[in-house]
Amino acid sequence: MALDVAAIRAHVPALKSGTARFDAPGGTQTPQPVIDAIAAALTAPLANRGRNTEGERNADRIVDEARSALADLLGTTPGTVVFGRSSTQLAYDLSRTLAKGWGPGDEVVVTRLDHDSNIRPWVQAAEAAGADVRWADFDPATGELRPEHLAAVLGPRTRLVAVTAASNLIGTMPDLPALASLVHANGAHFHVDAVHYASHAVVDLAATGADTLVCSPYKFLGPHLGVLTGRAELLESLRPDKLLPSADTVPERFELGTLPYELLAGTSAAVDFLAGLEPEAEGSRRDRLVASFAALEAHEDALRERLERGLAELGGITVYSRAARRTPTLLFTVAGLRPADVYRQLAERAVDAPAGSFYAVEAARRLGLGDEGGVRVGLAPYSSAEDVDRLLTALGALEH
Repeated sequence: MALDVAAIRAHVPALKSGTARFDAPGGTQTPQPVIDAIAAALTAPLANRGRNTEGERNADRIVDEARSALADLLGTTPGTVVFGRSSTQLAYDLSRTLAKGWGPGDEVVVTRLDHDSNIRPWVQAAEAAGADVRWADFDPATGELRPEHLAAVLGPRTRLVAVTAASNLIGTMPDLPALASLVHANGAHFHVDAVHYASHAVVDLAATGADTLVCSPYKFLGPHLGVLTGRAELLESLRPDKLLPSADTVPERFELGTLPYELLAGTSAAVDFLAGLEPEAEGSRRDRLVASFAALEAHEDALRERLERGLAELGGITVYSRAARRTPTLLFTVAGLRPADVYRQLAERAVDAPAGSFYAVEAARRLGLGDEGGVRVGLAPYSSAEDVDRLLTALGALEH
């Protein structure tokens, strides 16, 4: 079934401004049901978790519902869902915990394709432990990160490999199961950054082969926080630094301080909203999410192809998103104009397509774009054909 884009857009108050928004890779706009869920959590009695008072029970229920919702979204179990301030914070916390077992001669592998939040925490933890860092390259001509790129830097002392499920800069989706097989054959930990991927495709933790995986609800219509999940037996074996009186059970063992209950309520609502993108889908919430994401992928792929055809017809535009499997995220430059100037001119025409390296600085440099990067266009469930046409018209009217 095709997405009812008009119905989706009607639920997103920010779109009333009239701006054609292509900034979703940096954070989506918020549907009204998510806003309402956050407000409901804050206006009802609320306290630290417990079972005695209404406020305690509300907090407990919100946390349980959020873990269940994210488990359905990520194909995992509620008891392995960890919440944090951001995926970056969770990566730093995890890196420090894992690095307790690293030492001189050990190796950590990161890739040139990744967002810096899936590079720097591992690099810095390795340096603090005296371990070595090895870099897996990607092909700048195709945007592909292939198994042979990773195989070239794996060794018997590899302790961890960190890879993106989808590049937030150019959309490349590497073959995670193939990469996981290589990593696990070396006895190493496979960490996956699914922050960009989870906005566009169904995540199945076991199918990815990831030992641990992070995502961020604000990239898929939810509020600002981070989520980590992983293999249950692995999480049980890890001993992060924590306060003495705080819970030592998983997942609470990894959550520092009081959780943001209102944001967890909004996260549950975001998952439910995603599960309803295909209104005729039936079955469990996981079943409905799978059906809704299939419809979403078809919608976004159609718009991406429309956009790519239009960019090719305009001329003078170089597109760097070229991988065979990729999200509806395009990075491009315009001949004779700096990316920041394109961004500014588009904004003047109420078209929001930001420019930069978007924290994927290693990838931007590898593409020959330096820290200036390019113009990034990202699609979301509320993106429309009219939005794409407005972008193309605005690009055609750029002043050089």
